[in-house]
Amino acid sequence: MNAMLNNLAENPWGGFWMPPQGSAMAGDVDWLFFFIYWICVFFFLLVLVLLVTFAWKYRYREGQPMLDAPKHNTALELTWTFIPTLIVIVIFFYGFKGYMHLAVPPPDAYEVDVTARMWSYSFRYPNGEQSNELHIPVNTPVVFVLSSDDVIHGFYMPVFRIKKDIVPGRYNKIWVQATMLGTWDIFCTQYCGQDHSSMRSHVVVEPRSVFVDWLGKLGGGGLPPVERGQYLWNTRGCQQCHSTDGASTGKAPTWKDLFMTEVQTMDGMHMADEDYLHEVITHPNVHPIAGYQPIMPPTEGLLTEKDVGDIIAYIKSISKNYHPAKLPAATGPTTGPSK
Repeated sequence: MNAMLNNLAENPWGGFWMPPQGSAMAGDVDWLFFFIYWICVFFFLLVLVLLVTFAWKYRYREGQPMLDAPKHNTALELTWTFIPTLIVIVIFFYGFKGYMHLAVPPPDAYEVDVTARMWSYSFRYPNGEQSNELHIPVNTPVVFVLSSDDVIHGFYMPVFRIKKDIVPGRYNKIWVQATMLGTWDIFCTQYCGQDHSSMRSHVVVEPRSVFVDWLGKLGGGGLPPVERGQYLWNTRGCQQCHSTDGASTGKAPTWKDLFMTEVQTMDGMHMADEDYLHEVITHPNVHPIAGYQPIMPPTEGLLTEKDVGDIIAYIKSISKNYHPAKLPAATGPTTGPSK
């Protein structure tokens, strides 16, 4: 919040009408917006003043002789035809110029794959790692390759002034060069179902060195299985449907105490052991759970076998039914093999 207030104070365009200008193209977008806005204000006031003036000047008065209404004025008609036409041409020129600028990314842009699904975003980087929070380096062109797993979504980052629909069955692209450090909102602008309003994420703009360091740590590769499973739950979108404290989200069962319990599915009862958990993670909705809609997105290509194993290890660790054996404490110095 402090960062945003500081940016608003430093940015003349940020304020009541607009968020801060956080990208290289935001200034052009705002210029065109205010150009159209003030044209609308000018003509609204012009028409309003003329309307009131003429209504008063030519109002009906007792004893006033009736005159013929004017039929035609070529100069006036040419004026109100050519001036709006010229204004529309200027708006089209700058609008089309800005559109083409955003539609054609620079050839050296850093590429991030954006996958939208009900109701979350995931971001995959060139090194193969992914996260549900977007990080990009400042002052670097970044192109987003957009795809959807289900329905149409709208990828919108107000601070950058960019928005692009994400359409299932095709790839769309849009790019940005962020110029302002901070954490900014990402929204979905297409109604995509029950939790459309909660389909939000964040973009973190950071110095290049900080971004490279963060990217190197992404994936939690150095963590133990249980801790990495928790990391994956938090970064791969699992937390939006599966709680880990027993609370109900209404979308999917909690993971707390799930391991080694009987699960009522649409095709019968299943014991939630390692095999069952592996099957339902790698093949979502294969056993629809009674009382829940089968809305889990596909995980193929998103989770490796190690990822699945670590997630299962985490699920086991938060279950009261998991009792791993503990090694006995050492009671004396170890000895080598007998000869």
